[in-house]
Amino acid sequence: MESSVIAHGAELPQSENDFASSKLGTKEYWEDAYARELQVYKDIGDVGEIWFGEESMKRARHGFSNLTGVDYSKAAIELTENILEVQGLNNVTVQMEDFLNLSTEMKSFDVCIDKGTFDAISLSPEDREEAKKRYVASLRTVMRPNSFFIITSCNWTKEQLLQIFKHGLELVHELPTPLFQFGGVTGNTVTALVFKRVD
Repeated sequence: MESSVIAHGAELPQSENDFASSKLGTKEYWEDAYARELQVYKDIGDVGEIWFGEESMKRARHGFSNLTGVDYSKAAIELTENILEVQGLNNVTVQMEDFLNLSTEMKSFDVCIDKGTFDAISLSPEDREEAKKRYVASLRTVMRPNSFFIITSCNWTKEQLLQIFKHGLELVHELPTPLFQFGGVTGNTVTALVFKRVD
């Protein structure tokens, strides 16, 4: 069993490899979580937790078309299809895909958006370094030349994400995110970056 303690005045790990593994990095966790959310939706019509806040739901209605959502959880796909139907969002298709083991159908996207997937992969208890490399390789596979990648992370800092995605991508914009202040230091609770494919 892993445990960690951060004592007052202790230095935090500096390596990007220093995350402790978590059940949040397992497919079983997400299968169970989405199965529960799907059941609640079927029982009472509650759509469940809105990741990264209510504001992210509002941004989904700005006139974009030809959108594809992917997840490796069958329950997540079913829940999403139900919500899209109820909300009348017929410009979004969803399909079951494991982003680390893509089918040949997944390619040629103009914009790729990650809202927590890389975070979960980074917490995998099994071979997470290889999983992160496969994520980056899959990302390059699905992106067209000069396309964009938008990542929102609550685990990684801007500097860490720049290092991870430095090959073939360049930062074009840092999106504003909520701030907090503690002990006279201001920081972000979430990092959101826009990259462009440059090779």
